[in-house]
Amino acid sequence: MTALELAKLLPLMARTTGRPEVTIGLIDGPVANGHPDFERRNIRELRGANGGGCALSGSAACKHGTFVAGILLAKRGSTAPAICPGCSMLVRSIFPETNSGNGHMPSASPQEVASAIVETIDAGARILNLSAALAQPSVKSEGELHSALEYAAQRAVIVVAAAGNQGVVGSSAITCHPWVIPVAGCDLQGRPQSQSKLGSSIGRRGLLAPAEGVTSLGSEREPVSFGGTSAAAPFVTGTFALLWSEFPVASAAELLFAVRGTRRPSRVAIVPPLLDAWSAHQFMVGRGYTRR
Repeated sequence: MTALELAKLLPLMARTTGRPEVTIGLIDGPVANGHPDFERRNIRELRGANGGGCALSGSAACKHGTFVAGILLAKRGSTAPAICPGCSMLVRSIFPETNSGNGHMPSASPQEVASAIVETIDAGARILNLSAALAQPSVKSEGELHSALEYAAQRAVIVVAAAGNQGVVGSSAITCHPWVIPVAGCDLQGRPQSQSKLGSSIGRRGLLAPAEGVTSLGSEREPVSFGGTSAAAPFVTGTFALLWSEFPVASAAELLFAVRGTRRPSRVAIVPPLLDAWSAHQFMVGRGYTRR
């Protein structure tokens, strides 16, 4: 079974490639948008402290950003999942290209993440994809991050965040926020990965998504494969993007309800349910939401 099959994305992808007015904010590393398997006209860079596009194509930051972007906006028929290439993307880099991390979950300061959230929302993003561990958190910096996430909630901008790969039970200032959809990783049988972070906030409000052997675009033009929650999060983000493309008048709250499902999560659950993109689509149809 492939990752797209596990997440029940293929029938939804057959209906639409997405709409350009549905803009995803990628808060990650820079993206090698000169890659021939990207539709460059759909990708715009926001210049943050770490610049815009890739300066060093071999850096961990560029590899990570390009990989995640490929899952979402690569051309259909490429080696990447290419979930929603018809949508638009705003890239806001938060990782320095000198970062020597393992390429799975780079870290950024809470202040930088908070600034990126606000700037990306102000630039027009409707969905944010965030895959970052927090470095050097403090009470003040986490307060700034909480305010940025509150701003996202006020503006009805959906926030999808990788839960993390520490293999522990717990939460962060990002995953414990009630507006955020934290994403844990699973294997291709739908079982939680041992290294995926779990916790009560993740179990109540989050989702499981494929995080094993995902292949996407490489910043040096060769396909690359890795796993972890950074790879899982864009499957959820892409689902929201396609649903908003199919049901443009739906509110963020309505889509959240459809994607999270109608279950009543247990207060003690630490493992979230598996993403089922087609069931979310059918739920919207069954409730009489108008399609495009």
